[in-house]
Amino acid sequence: MLEIVRRRVRDGVLLRIIGKWLNAGVMEAGSIVHPALGTPQGGVISPLLANVYLHEVLDTWFERDVRPRLEGKQRARLVRYADDAVLVFSWGDDARRVLEVLPKRFGRYGLSLHPDKTRLVDFRRTDRGNPTGPVSFDFLGFTHHWGLSLRGRWVVKQRTAKDRLSRALHQVRQWCRAHRHDPLRAQQQALARKLRGHYSYFGITSNSWQLAHFYRETQRIWRKWLSRRSNAGYVDWPHMFELLERFPLPPPRIVHAYQHVT
Repeated sequence: MLEIVRRRVRDGVLLRIIGKWLNAGVMEAGSIVHPALGTPQGGVISPLLANVYLHEVLDTWFERDVRPRLEGKQRARLVRYADDAVLVFSWGDDARRVLEVLPKRFGRYGLSLHPDKTRLVDFRRTDRGNPTGPVSFDFLGFTHHWGLSLRGRWVVKQRTAKDRLSRALHQVRQWCRAHRHDPLRAQQQALARKLRGHYSYFGITSNSWQLAHFYRETQRIWRKWLSRRSNAGYVDWPHMFELLERFPLPPPRIVHAYQHVT
């Protein structure tokens, strides 16, 4: 780890601080744990060091050693964010060859691939020879899939991944349950922040339906826990609509508009 960091950081003081970070350990269940390998899970320096490490292990290797050897090297791409990555190839043989050598490359640096998340996906459309039918894959909280545009053209679309949507709604339920006795204005302001934060990340072109679903479910969850503030506090939908007029929640909106990839 430090050998790779030294290629990018020359300052000895910073290197010593990074070394202390790596050896400091992290608090887990009330006790200090010192990881024997890698960066400490939960450590503030971990994302930065992991990014530097993977730049050498994956990014540089892909551009320097892999792409020049591919049949379809002009249309091969690597997209990585932190420790999540997608490798795109125009030739199936290229994809299979790289998938075969990828564990060996990671193993040289003491890393391993996630057995469930690492897979080969035939992402061709069915009209271009994909025998398995429509396929999709999850990346950075989105499910990427083929769909038809408003002009009837095949394009790659994104929607909120099921697990991320379920997690977000679970957090709303937990919050509404814990804060159901707070003043309505305070509840409205907090829920509005959660919705705007959700839209800021997931508000992309082609994801309108999922945004609307999250908005409607947030309203439903809020009504449910407002109804449980007391035995006589049931809130039916007509009263809920009146409340939403006084304390409106921000409607779904597309924050990041872009042209689809065809």
